[in-house]
Amino acid sequence: MMQVEKTNELATRKISSLLFSLAIPAIIAMLVSMLYNMVDRIYIGNMPDGTIGMAGLAVAVPIVTLIQGFTQLFGVGGAPLAAIRLGKQEKKEAEEIMMASFTSLVVSGVILTVIIELFKEPILLLFGADEASLQPAIEYIQIYALGTVCVQIAQGMNAYINTQGFAKMGMFTILIGAVLNIVLDPIFIFGMGMGITGAAVATIISQGVSAVWVMYFLLKKSPMKMRREYLLPKFRTLSSIMMLGISPFVMSATEGLLQISFNNQMSLYGGSMAVGSMAILLSLYQMVLLPLTGITQGAQPILSYNFGAEDYGRVRAAFRLSFTVCLIYSFTVAGGIMLCAPVFARIFSGDADTIRYAAWAIRIYLFGGTVFGAQIACQQSFMALGQAKRSICMALLRKVVLLIPLIYILPWVLGDSGMAQAMAAPVLELAKDGGRTFCVLLAEPIADILAATVTSLTFLHFYKTNLRK
Repeated sequence: MMQVEKTNELATRKISSLLFSLAIPAIIAMLVSMLYNMVDRIYIGNMPDGTIGMAGLAVAVPIVTLIQGFTQLFGVGGAPLAAIRLGKQEKKEAEEIMMASFTSLVVSGVILTVIIELFKEPILLLFGADEASLQPAIEYIQIYALGTVCVQIAQGMNAYINTQGFAKMGMFTILIGAVLNIVLDPIFIFGMGMGITGAAVATIISQGVSAVWVMYFLLKKSPMKMRREYLLPKFRTLSSIMMLGISPFVMSATEGLLQISFNNQMSLYGGSMAVGSMAILLSLYQMVLLPLTGITQGAQPILSYNFGAEDYGRVRAAFRLSFTVCLIYSFTVAGGIMLCAPVFARIFSGDADTIRYAAWAIRIYLFGGTVFGAQIACQQSFMALGQAKRSICMALLRKVVLLIPLIYILPWVLGDSGMAQAMAAPVLELAKDGGRTFCVLLAEPIADILAATVTSLTFLHFYKTNLRK
């Protein structure tokens, strides 16, 4: 009965009210998750050795991002396929897809845990750790890695709650973990004197509780059932999941590669303060990214289900609304953060030099975030419609084709220019090479604007040629 009601809503309810009913819980969950990430960094940044702790966290973040990439590969990759199957009234096939995702998430989680625990030090050195930041990075990641399987289940399988239209239940998955983490952080970091290790302990406990919640819902409450006979995935099913999931996986994996590139270049031209400031910049970019992810999560079940049912009018309406809301949000929030940059920098640090440096960097780094809503709306819509090749091309465009090369090319080409030196004037005495540090940061808005433009035009062509039946 519950499944029939959700199916009817996806097929018949007014698009605007349906999208917001699905998106608002996801946005709330993302905002709380963002708050948790910010609070985590605020606590670490305000430890006695907070600047070094932030640098250590910045070095460890690419590993965390890579772990989350596998939740995208097997979880987010399978959920739209399951929703399309439900739209075609093929429930057993949808359940088979869900179980294939579950098995893959658990297996990949175990493998990642072993690799990280065995090779954490050389990995962190490769990712930009220096003599000062290596030890706190090791302390954090060696604990976090122990909770990898819980992270995989909590985040990867939660996609199957959302894709069935149970946005509030999916919201609770994130709320439970985030709120618990916010409560546990000060207890472990300050109360028990564990420092950055305490932040990792709080995180894996919280993710473990979220994983239990997800499994309880999927085993006891979900219309799609986790069936033992599908525990060993078929190659055809697994390859279909990975084909669609490779796009968000590449986005996450390249996010890690991107962070490594930023860390290495900022360390080279700016020093430890610059690397620590990157953690602040990444946290603020999440204020733009995570709610946008919530909006597109709300649109995904509508797009996927109605695409499977061949109701292209509803697909078009859902995309147009999602695109408009995403673009308005990114322009407003990124612009607001840039205008109030010192206020936001002060949240993460009490050090006057770090605040001044971070505020300067925020205004450069976030400029392209004003149009990022167009990029993510089109990128995620390709995902929801099962367009794996187009989705992965757009995923690679922004980071691999544009941003990572620009991080290395711009300092070499423009680092000594008068423009770069003038733009770096406010922080020249705080950086080894202010002009080249500016060029590293400038790579982000250039890539964001170009990628948003190309992705929007590509989706417009798909829209005109494939959604007019």
